[in-house]
Amino acid sequence: MRLNARQISYSQRPAVGLYAEPRAALRPVDLVMSEHEPVLAPELVSLLAPEAGQTAVDCTFGAGGHARRVAELLGREGTLIGIDRDPAAEERFARFAATAPCRTLFIGADFAAGLRALRGEGVRPDMVYVDLGMSSMQVDAWERGFSYSYDAPLDMRMDTRQSFDAADLLNEWPESRIAQVLRRFGEERYARGIAREIVRRRPLSTTAELVAAIKAGMPASARFGAGHPAKRSFQAIRIAVNGELEALEEALPLAWSSLAVGGRFAAISFHSLEDRPVKQFLAAKARGCICPPELPVCVCGHEPEAELLTRRAVSPGPEEAEANPRSRSAHLRAALKIADEQPGEAR
Repeated sequence: MRLNARQISYSQRPAVGLYAEPRAALRPVDLVMSEHEPVLAPELVSLLAPEAGQTAVDCTFGAGGHARRVAELLGREGTLIGIDRDPAAEERFARFAATAPCRTLFIGADFAAGLRALRGEGVRPDMVYVDLGMSSMQVDAWERGFSYSYDAPLDMRMDTRQSFDAADLLNEWPESRIAQVLRRFGEERYARGIAREIVRRRPLSTTAELVAAIKAGMPASARFGAGHPAKRSFQAIRIAVNGELEALEEALPLAWSSLAVGGRFAAISFHSLEDRPVKQFLAAKARGCICPPELPVCVCGHEPEAELLTRRAVSPGPEEAEANPRSRSAHLRAALKIADEQPGEAR
């Protein structure tokens, strides 16, 4: 099996193709990742319902918290494929694969590119899931520049091999385009003033300088509202630097088309810009007749492809939200594939 994406596999035993075989002595996957608690893990596993011998694709491996729970149910004949664009995830996947009770494969790419590679090889997984939030490790790695809580270089790249970073965006893009990014990806009401202040203070090189520009670009009263005044702007810049929403729009149909009938798809999102396209995509797949409402009878013959497993998004319970405040905005949606795409539909 040859993949058109950067990939690595790990095994202390001979591998089959690029898949690493599980170790002979099966035991729970014990990763040195105790600081990371995956969001909505029991709910995700319940909706995916992994069974022995199945193939699962974790589109955002991160620290492996969700993968660890899924792998325990796949068994020796099952396969867990991890995808992640962050080079730091490769080492974490190595530790995961060393004790995983199933076969493993890692693809070092964003999830859209990883799914394209798997589709090109004809892989038909039984489940595909994606956690669209940043991992706590990325937020807490001050040198990555994701957080407004630390003074760090303006970076914000999910893939540190990517050349374009936050400093390039803030120092080179025109004011109007920066304002558009802040409005579209951060829903920032003071986008124009913040963009103007950013341009006025160029060149910016640190997150502290960016926070100062953001605060100066909004009314004094807005600086003392709910949450940090830079939260929306940092989110917007990160999304733009990494092309996150474009990747999501591409990945949704790729993930769905790769599933075999009877397969399951699930997504965890952390803000409305992520949740909305997931919700709309799954709703469209679950829709039957698409005839104009004025027609008295159906003439399109369109049948639903999905059965929604979550009529409303699943959110963390009070205990999880209290234990992990970063989980509070999480929304989980899932669907079961009941039919393949019909002729004429885009894949």
